[in-house]
Amino acid sequence: MLIATMGLRNLFSKTPAPVPLVPVEKVTIREQCKDLILSDETLHQVRDKMLDAIKLGLAKSTNKDASVKCFTTFVQDLPNGKERGKFLALDLGGTNFRVLVIYLDENHFDMQSKIYAVPENIMTGSGAQLFDHIAECLANFMSENDMYNEKLPLGFTFSFPLQQVGLTKGILKTWTKGFSCSGVVGQDVVRMLEDAIRRRGDIEIEVCGILNDTTGTLMSCAWKNPNCHVGVIVGTGCNACYTERVENVEMFDGDRSKPLMIINLEWAAFGDHGELDFIMTEYDKEVDRNSINPGKQVFEKMISGMYMGEIVRLILIKFTKEKLLFDGKGSAPLSTIWRFKSKYVSEIESEKAGIHTACRTVLKKLELDHATEQDCINVRYVCECVSRRAAYLVSAGTATLINKMRIPSVTVGVDGSVYRFHPFFHDLMMEKIAQLIDKDLKCTLMLSEDGSGRGAALVAAVAVRCRREAA
Repeated sequence: MLIATMGLRNLFSKTPAPVPLVPVEKVTIREQCKDLILSDETLHQVRDKMLDAIKLGLAKSTNKDASVKCFTTFVQDLPNGKERGKFLALDLGGTNFRVLVIYLDENHFDMQSKIYAVPENIMTGSGAQLFDHIAECLANFMSENDMYNEKLPLGFTFSFPLQQVGLTKGILKTWTKGFSCSGVVGQDVVRMLEDAIRRRGDIEIEVCGILNDTTGTLMSCAWKNPNCHVGVIVGTGCNACYTERVENVEMFDGDRSKPLMIINLEWAAFGDHGELDFIMTEYDKEVDRNSINPGKQVFEKMISGMYMGEIVRLILIKFTKEKLLFDGKGSAPLSTIWRFKSKYVSEIESEKAGIHTACRTVLKKLELDHATEQDCINVRYVCECVSRRAAYLVSAGTATLINKMRIPSVTVGVDGSVYRFHPFFHDLMMEKIAQLIDKDLKCTLMLSEDGSGRGAALVAAVAVRCRREAA
């Protein structure tokens, strides 16, 4: 029987456990998965290459050709607990969007929100139709919450590719996620929202900032913990932001009197210039070939929930063909691209060792009812290898930021479905970051609460507070 039963803690220690010598024709699952196992030496290389990529992104002379673009967010102030008042947030990033209102008082936070649909005809109509629809929903929300006659500040989370040229100015680069509204690409989306509000003439809203969900995650956590200087998203996508000293942000031409700037790394593209070729497996290369953007977002494709299940599926396909799994008998669903969902990885790993109820449920969905107990053990092992590699890669990137900032004790705000729902992702990150950061530094991880909503409102709240303090 071909097995994979040794404990993962031994396998992923600083020195990987040796693989027993076996005849070539009886290579074990463990031996076949060894290219997914990243040693500390390898992770140090990833960390160092990430730092080099960030430095290229920050420098004006090399930014154009950098894989990690280090976009300026124009957010230079973090919450300090003195934010007071009522603030709106708009969170647009898919077929639904949210409108929120938060009430801030000393150490007190209250929030109300409502979800609105974006009909398909509006997703593919004109930009004016889209923003008129959003403005109508905003007006309805304000009416329902007795705010119709108030002028309120708003933070706008816009989760589409954006070139930000100011705190309240962002140019749409391209539509994604099924949107194709005409007349928006190349335009300032804040201005289009403001124009739609003016066309109605019945509500007053001041847009105080536009941001993405990663910046929102940092801001949301910083309101509770002033040591938060990093935001990380590990969900369908993967990204990070951090506070950089403004003198290092060469792409910023504005006021340099404030010491910090939140930098949106867009580190999903790390590896697009070959930086990660030395750890890419045959499965990563096939995922990339089958994606809608071959050669792009390489780092993200090795980590995020969009691709994690597909990596596992490709491994299972190969092992089945080699008769290491399922007695060499696959199935049509297993052979179908994207059919192994990333949530299956979390479900399978959530069970105690030796319990295979969730694994058998997943395999039944894939028409692999003939799987043996040993097959279940091996499938779980494959899932563990893929998810642990993902956690370690995120940890290497996060450690890069902590070492670069040189703040003695840093809190990292984290959000995203993979981080939230995978049973061990948090622990794996804590363990590995501690090994990869400089010995005189400390790090804690904090789950973000609604970064895209609360974080947007907090950007508006901080902008209002700073304006009040400067008056």
